[in-house]
Amino acid sequence: MARCRQAAIGLALAAAIVMGWLAIHVFAMFILELTWAALPLALLLAAVQCWLSVGLFIVSHDAMHGSLVPGGRRINSAIGAALLFLYAGFSWQRMRSAHFDHHRLAGKPGDPDFDEDNPSHFWRWYGTFLKRYFGWQSALFVSSVVLIYWLVLDVAVQNIVLLYGLPAIASSMQLFYFGTYRPHRHDEHGFADRHNARSEGFGALASLASCFHFGYHHEHHCRANVPWWALPRVRRENLQKGC
Repeated sequence: MARCRQAAIGLALAAAIVMGWLAIHVFAMFILELTWAALPLALLLAAVQCWLSVGLFIVSHDAMHGSLVPGGRRINSAIGAALLFLYAGFSWQRMRSAHFDHHRLAGKPGDPDFDEDNPSHFWRWYGTFLKRYFGWQSALFVSSVVLIYWLVLDVAVQNIVLLYGLPAIASSMQLFYFGTYRPHRHDEHGFADRHNARSEGFGALASLASCFHFGYHHEHHCRANVPWWALPRVRRENLQKGC
C-alpha cells in the first residue's frame, strides 16, 4: 500500500509539472505576442518555466532511483527517458549511469558531477559540468527544435530566445548551483561523512522553490530511494545523523 501511495503521489506531481511546462511552452511559442506591454508577463512565464524545467529533471532523477514508481522499472525508464529528452535531448542510459557513478564516488576523483581541479570555484566547475553533460546529442536536439520553430513553424525569434532558450540555460544553472555546487563544494566546514554532501537550512517552501527539495542533498545521498517530495519529512526526522 505504501508503494502504491508513493507511486500515485509521484505520478500525480509529475503530471502536474509536465502539463504545466507544456502549457506554458505552447502558449509562449504559438500564442503569446511578445510586445513591450507583454514583457512583464513574458518574464514571469520565463521564470516559472525555468523552475518547471528543473522539475522535469528532478522527476527523471527520481525515475533513475526507482522512487517515482517503486518496483516499476519499465515505467520509471520510460518516463525518465522521455523527460530527459524533453529537457535537453539527454540520453537516459548515459545520464543514469553517470548519476550512479556520482553516488558511488561523490566528491571524489571519478565523480562526473565533481570538478576535482576546481572544488570551490563556481564558474570553472559549471563549465566542466556543461562539457561533461551537454554534448553533441543535446546540441543537435536544441538546434533542431530552434530551427523547426523558427523556419518551419514561424515562431518569433524573440519568443524562442526569451521563453525557450533562457529558461533552459537558467534551469541548468539552478540545478547545478543548488543540486551540485552548494551540496558538494569544498569549504572550511568540510562534510559530515563519506557522502561528501551537505544540506541547506532552507524551510520547506524555500527548498521547493530553489530546486524541488534537492537542496536537502545529504538526506538524498543517505536515502536515495526517497522521492523529492518526501525529502522534507526525512529532513525533519534528521536521518542524516544515522545514515
